[in-house]
Amino acid sequence: MPKRTTLYEKHLAAGGKMVEFAGYDMPVQYPLGVIGEHMAVRSAAGLFDVSHMGEVVISGAGAMAALQTLLTNDMEGLAQGACRYSPMCNEEGGVVDDLIVYRLGQEKFLLVVNASNREKDVAWMKKWLPEEAVLEDISDDVAELALQGPKAEEILAAVTKGGKAALPGKNYTFLEGVEVAKVQCLVSRTGYTGEDGFEIYCKAAAAPAVWDAVMEAGKGAGLVPCGLGARDTLRLEAGMPLYGHEMDEAITPYEAGLGMFVKPDAKNFTGKAALVGKNPPARRRTAIKVTGRGIAREGCEVYRNGEKVGVVTSGTQLPFVGWPGAMALLDMDAREEGTVLEVDVRGRMVAAEVVKAPFYKRDK
Repeated sequence: MPKRTTLYEKHLAAGGKMVEFAGYDMPVQYPLGVIGEHMAVRSAAGLFDVSHMGEVVISGAGAMAALQTLLTNDMEGLAQGACRYSPMCNEEGGVVDDLIVYRLGQEKFLLVVNASNREKDVAWMKKWLPEEAVLEDISDDVAELALQGPKAEEILAAVTKGGKAALPGKNYTFLEGVEVAKVQCLVSRTGYTGEDGFEIYCKAAAAPAVWDAVMEAGKGAGLVPCGLGARDTLRLEAGMPLYGHEMDEAITPYEAGLGMFVKPDAKNFTGKAALVGKNPPARRRTAIKVTGRGIAREGCEVYRNGEKVGVVTSGTQLPFVGWPGAMALLDMDAREEGTVLEVDVRGRMVAAEVVKAPFYKRDK
């Protein structure tokens, strides 16, 4: 039987359509619908329950050494109160998961991992953990809410003790002990939508109070509850990769377009030898605009002049930009912007072209 987050009843009360995802009953959408939720995040704000995500704490004298072994990105120099993104690779250079690291202290780090990979990730981390490091999976005790959109800051400030001044000001920074709706929270300026916004961590039992307070504060600002459907369309429109689609244990960070987060010159890490050997890759994640009639979905083959040059990893109608887009793993010589392509959509060849990523970028 699927697990339920402590916000399950809130989703039902709001008319959420529940589906099983990563072992949890989660809302895929609310009565407004995926497109309405997507557009609300682009113009105002949306509130997501992402409590199904995994949270792992690594601490002790060997904590930094553990991260440097596990992760492709360099964590030396990560300041307390800052976050950093990184892939985590296997010995062959494939991606075990991608995650965000929060530095809580000199020898204490919070790692936020993908929901579907939580158990696999914990087992993998323990395999490489030095004796001087301790790993604790705190996922079941933590709830996570994501408040995203141009009005996210004003909404969250209204229910935060100290207002805007009490919130993290820079992207990929966080503050602990932030009092949101009288609940002690860790609040980070991070997200997965392409918009400004925050991710709010608190004890699982306190999440309903935070949810209610934020929704009430956002009533006049256009805030809506959002489900997994809008989360996916938003991240795709913003050109953000998703584990299990643009990367997996057979796809390297270089192929996934995440080379900037791989630091082979700075340190040794699991998979380094394989990655250095595979660089440059023969294929890479590429943005495609569908110019014909149809939508390119995951698994659709991509052709240039009748020759197969790749496969779609994610694709849908992009609500804000107004046309169908996709990400695909394409051969390196087929990635030039403007290259004319065709996508095999259920046996019908549909015209497409390579475009610059991301499809959408907010005005800052």
